[in-house]
Amino acid sequence: MILASADGVDTLRIFGFGEGGWGLALLMGAGMTLAVSAIGLLIGAAIGSLVAWSRLSGHRLAGAAGETYAAIFRGLPELLVVYFVYFGSSTLLTGAASLVGYNGFVGVPAFVAGALAVGVISGSYQAEVFRAAYLAIARGELEAAVSVGMDRWLMFRRIIAPQVLRFALPGLGNLWQVALKDSSLISVTGLAELMRVSQVGASSTHQPFAFYLGGLVLYLVMTLATTRLFDMAEARATRGMRRIAG
Repeated sequence: MILASADGVDTLRIFGFGEGGWGLALLMGAGMTLAVSAIGLLIGAAIGSLVAWSRLSGHRLAGAAGETYAAIFRGLPELLVVYFVYFGSSTLLTGAASLVGYNGFVGVPAFVAGALAVGVISGSYQAEVFRAAYLAIARGELEAAVSVGMDRWLMFRRIIAPQVLRFALPGLGNLWQVALKDSSLISVTGLAELMRVSQVGASSTHQPFAFYLGGLVLYLVMTLATTRLFDMAEARATRGMRRIAG
C-alpha cells in the first residue's frame, strides 16, 4: 500500500533516486554524518589523550587544567558547544586576519567546525576512558619494563598503547554512538548531514513524518552496523585475554 500526502505526492517516490526523489540526498547526508562523526571521534581521541595524560602526570597545574577542561565540556549543553565552536572559531580567525591587514570576515567551513565541536565534546569523555584504561594495566608489567631498561617511548609503544586501546575499546564504542547522535546538532550550522537533509526535505515536500522516519531508519542502520564493527574489534583485541581466562 502506498502512503500519499494531501497533495498527492507518493511517499515512496520521495525516497527514490529518480527525478524528484530524495534517496541520494539522504544517503549523502548519512555519509556526511559518518564522516563528521569519525573525524570528531579522532579529534576527541587526541584531546582525550592529552587530558588523560595531564591528569595522570602528577603535575598539579597540568592535572588542574585537565580536570577543568573535562568539567566544563561535560557540564555544557552540546548545542551550546556547537554554537561556541562555530561562531567562536570564525571570530578568532577574523581577528587574527585583521592583525595581518585583512579586514574581511573569515568563516570556518561548517564541516570543520562541526567535527571540531564533536571532538571537543567527545574528548572530555574520552579522557576518562583513557585514564581508566591506563589504570587497568597491571603495575607489574610496567615495573618489569623499567627493570629491563625500556625507555619511556618503547614502553609506551609496546606495553601501554596496546593495552590502553584494548581496555578502552568498549568505552570508545559507546562514545562513538554518542558522537553519531551529537552530529545531528551540527545541522544548525547548515552542514548537509542527515538531520539537515531531513529538515530541508520535510520543509520542501511538506511531509515531515516521512522524512524524519527515513532519517530515523538511516540513523538506526548506521548505529547497528558500527556497533557490530566495534564488537568485532573488541572481540579480536581481547581474544588473548579470553584464552588466558579459559
